[in-house]
Amino acid sequence: MASIDISGVKKSYGHFPVLHGVDLSIRNGEFIVLVGPSGCGKSTLLRMIAGLEEVTSGEIRIAEKRVNELAPKDRDIAMVFQSYALYPHMSVAENMSYSLRLRKTAKDKITRVVADAAAKLGLDPLLARRPKALSGGQRQRVAMGRAIVRQPKAFLFDEPLSNLDARLREQMRAEIKKLHGELGATSIYVTHDQIEAMTLADRIVAMHGGVVQQVGSPLDLYDRPANLFVAGFIGSPGMNFMKGRYMSGGNTTAVLLADGSPVAVEPRGGLENGTEVTLGIRPEHVAISAMGAIEADLDLVEPTGFGIIMHLSLHGLPFKIFTTDRSVLGSGSKVRADFPKDRLHIFDAEGNRVD
Repeated sequence: MASIDISGVKKSYGHFPVLHGVDLSIRNGEFIVLVGPSGCGKSTLLRMIAGLEEVTSGEIRIAEKRVNELAPKDRDIAMVFQSYALYPHMSVAENMSYSLRLRKTAKDKITRVVADAAAKLGLDPLLARRPKALSGGQRQRVAMGRAIVRQPKAFLFDEPLSNLDARLREQMRAEIKKLHGELGATSIYVTHDQIEAMTLADRIVAMHGGVVQQVGSPLDLYDRPANLFVAGFIGSPGMNFMKGRYMSGGNTTAVLLADGSPVAVEPRGGLENGTEVTLGIRPEHVAISAMGAIEADLDLVEPTGFGIIMHLSLHGLPFKIFTTDRSVLGSGSKVRADFPKDRLHIFDAEGNRVD
């Protein structure tokens, strides 16, 4: 296990910048998830840590040792890719032990560590099979086993579950989290799936446009998103946003929406009267009420089993409510709702959170 420190790291391809200066300290044994949309730079950052991409400027340290100039094989890390990259002519056991055999590791040690990894991953009955005789989930376990037997300082995962169906992804998420608990190894996991990020991470690194937007625990990003990007990316369905103006006077503090409707909010000391703001509320925090202050047109209802997603139009803009109250299935074309003060988020004109 090892800590990983990233200081002022930038990456450019020619004159095209991809990463604009990343600073991140990963603690020994921590599970970090890099999350963001395609093209945000998360995989590029992972590949620079692995040594598969050169660092344009800045420094990467693994176990306090600068690794910028080290070849991937000398960094003592193991990487699990989106494509399983298994040798089709080798058995499961041969695939898992390949790196150890290249290092001329003693046969008895190879047998022992492969058996131990296979037991952790439930691969014992499959050791003699070749990849073509395995399911997608089993192949991903073999790829993980190949990484585990190396006993590296850190594990790097590059969207390892993207090729699996929804049920298998759910199962493999649980297995990866359990495995991390058993091994206690420093892990960095790249995904565009915010559900994977929320369920796996000790801390999430939200990235957009080559810039780290926020670093924190999953609930930090859910409860207190630093900006509009994080607020909209974390959570499913995504947060609702409404433009308005902040007004405070006497005993009343509110945001006036586009149609002049006031939404009561907690006072924000850093905002002046009339300031343009964006008001945010998560669909699951909207309170449906026959006497609600806000009225919206109901466009579509989506039952999901556990709950119901209501698609509405509020001042001509899409708005969603998530509820477990099945009585809404018989509601009319209008819905009235309230926005609890303690569930509202306010963002300034630059999109940054205001507390």
